[in-house]
Amino acid sequence: MEWFDTLFTEHSALQAVVVLSLIATLGIGLGKIRLGGVSLGASFIFFVGILAGHFGLSIDPQMLVYAQSFGLVLFVYALGLQVGPGFFNSLRSEGTRLVTPAVLLVLAGTLLAVALSLALNIPISDMAGILCGATTNTPALGAAQQTLEQLGMPSNGAALSCALTYPLGVVGVILALIVVRKLFVRPADLPGPDAEHRKNVFIASYHLTNPAVFGKSVHEIAEHSHHRFVISRVWRDGRVSIPTSDKILQRDDIILVVTTAADADGLRLIFGEQEQKDWNRDGIDWNAVDSQLISQRIVVTRPEINGRKLSSLRLRNNYGINISRVYRSGVQLLATPDLTLRMGDRLTVVGEAAAIQNVEKILGNAVKNLDEPNLAAVFIGLILGLTLGSIPLSVPGVSIPVKLGLAGGPIVVGILIGTFGPRIHMITYTTQSANLMLRALGLSMYLACLGLDAGAHFFETIVRPEGMLWLAAGFVLTFVPVVLTALASLRISRLDFGSTAGMVCGAMANPMALNYADDTIEGDNPSVSYATVYPVCMFLRVVVIQVMLMCLL
Repeated sequence: MEWFDTLFTEHSALQAVVVLSLIATLGIGLGKIRLGGVSLGASFIFFVGILAGHFGLSIDPQMLVYAQSFGLVLFVYALGLQVGPGFFNSLRSEGTRLVTPAVLLVLAGTLLAVALSLALNIPISDMAGILCGATTNTPALGAAQQTLEQLGMPSNGAALSCALTYPLGVVGVILALIVVRKLFVRPADLPGPDAEHRKNVFIASYHLTNPAVFGKSVHEIAEHSHHRFVISRVWRDGRVSIPTSDKILQRDDIILVVTTAADADGLRLIFGEQEQKDWNRDGIDWNAVDSQLISQRIVVTRPEINGRKLSSLRLRNNYGINISRVYRSGVQLLATPDLTLRMGDRLTVVGEAAAIQNVEKILGNAVKNLDEPNLAAVFIGLILGLTLGSIPLSVPGVSIPVKLGLAGGPIVVGILIGTFGPRIHMITYTTQSANLMLRALGLSMYLACLGLDAGAHFFETIVRPEGMLWLAAGFVLTFVPVVLTALASLRISRLDFGSTAGMVCGAMANPMALNYADDTIEGDNPSVSYATVYPVCMFLRVVVIQVMLMCLL
């Protein structure tokens, strides 16, 4: 059985894969256990890693650094790629409401750390590590260690205090979200599975009673209006038709309009009376709305369509159909003429059956083609992300250059490639299952390595005189700012709980808590909010930790 012992104890590439796979397997299995209706999911991998490290299990240090770095990079890049298509739309509509409380959370936590350092007589160098562990921010720890070394001070205290408080940093955010949800979240604060649909797309019907639009074409009305809308159907004298851009609207026409909730009221001033029928409820059979037209969802799978604007295809005028909505990465978009299409878009097409068949040939609708992964975009994105993360950035008043690092660079590039890649005809589409697989694989590797590295000295540090004090300070730095910020976001900023959870997870740089939020909250709001605030807050924490040390040492 010597070969069996060697498989787990003798450092090699094979041994590293076996050990990390074992930790991940046990962590995933134990993470499914629910206590009080709550499970930690993949976050349990971290704690299994700590126990493994405590009992002497280890892998080659270079393999550990490689696997941990690669796992983190893979996770954040796949996350950026997923939320990229809806990122800038979210930033425009709710960016300030998300970023403002996230920045305040970062600053409040830093000020609280300084106050605790003075009140508990903890050296600021150790408090820097406690803060990094409480906020699960390893890039900030690297910046803190570099600053301490340049100031001629030892940095091992910061690393040790970070390792000790990191587990509570992981659990603290999850506990804070659980407390906020149990005590303060109302049913109206929870996003439903179609939250993005309600936020981005609103359907309404109008009875044309405004003489200003009588005798004008759809194109003329849209050209002179600042509202964004698509007219899907027109009922006239009991007959329904698909309006082309040249369609002339007349008195008493009934039109079905796809717009946004914010624009719906404004369109009443343009068209006239809004009908009371609710077109946004679940379960509407769109094919039963009228007998002459059908509604079908068609998937863009032809590479030639990737990156082209909807207007350039001239589908409405050439085939007599209308595209009312585009479903992309969990977000419903208005099918406006300037919308750039990309692989994997799902278009809601309305028209006669024969016309829809012709459009289907143009767009592709060969779903099997999407199952082939485009790995080139992944590897190109990783190269660009790591390059961006390694660029030193000069910040006024800070003598040490700041870098986005392994976490910041890839997520920024992932967002940019996911958003703008199709405009340069770069196919960035990955199926949802493929993206989830990349994220889960990266997160599992990262957590297993992190726990294994921290476990070697974790329990012996707890019994040191300052160990419990560090733990208490770290938990306060995690729990208190998160709860207060979450309450302010729910009650003052009026964010839903999904967006609030993603915002605090991003501000705390906590992918494990995000994984918990994704598992327990419906919709993509947590992931979109996380990616919206993460780059800003990660960069801010790296800068603030250096400023704090240079000002107080």
